[in-house]
Amino acid sequence: MSEPTAVDKDVVVSLAYKLTVDGEILDEAGAEDALQYLHGNQNIIPGLEKELAGLKVGDSKTVSVGPEEGYGLTDSEEIEEISLEDFPEGIVPEIGMELEVKDEDGNDLFGRILAITDDSVTMDFNHPLAGKTLNFEVSVVGLRAATPEELAHGHVHGPDGHHH
Repeated sequence: MSEPTAVDKDVVVSLAYKLTVDGEILDEAGAEDALQYLHGNQNIIPGLEKELAGLKVGDSKTVSVGPEEGYGLTDSEEIEEISLEDFPEGIVPEIGMELEVKDEDGNDLFGRILAITDDSVTMDFNHPLAGKTLNFEVSVVGLRAATPEELAHGHVHGPDGHHH
């Protein structure tokens, strides 16, 4: 089986990248700690994946991904008031604080505090990057064929065989 020469479906891509949102660098990885992902299997956000197709090792690209193809638009349904009684004990709520709370069904939700009143807290459970345009600077640092096991599972296995 020949090694792939360009980013294509079922190729394992090593990607060095920098993510900038609103002028602030939120995440970056260099060649030595590159992100590895299996292309064409929805392992990374769709708007980025689509733009990487066909790139070769050494290629760089700047990709701007709108919220529709990133982490979604901000959903007003995801903004909820939580009574202070349901709030985790021992935590003093502050605006902008991020924390996990349980919903009525006992699921853990991760959200940010938007507002606080005497008896309730308004929290935003949207992804922190919802509604944001994501600016990626990416460069392809490696390509390899996926193993049969990786293809079966739909994601990359690390050197120790576990999915991270």
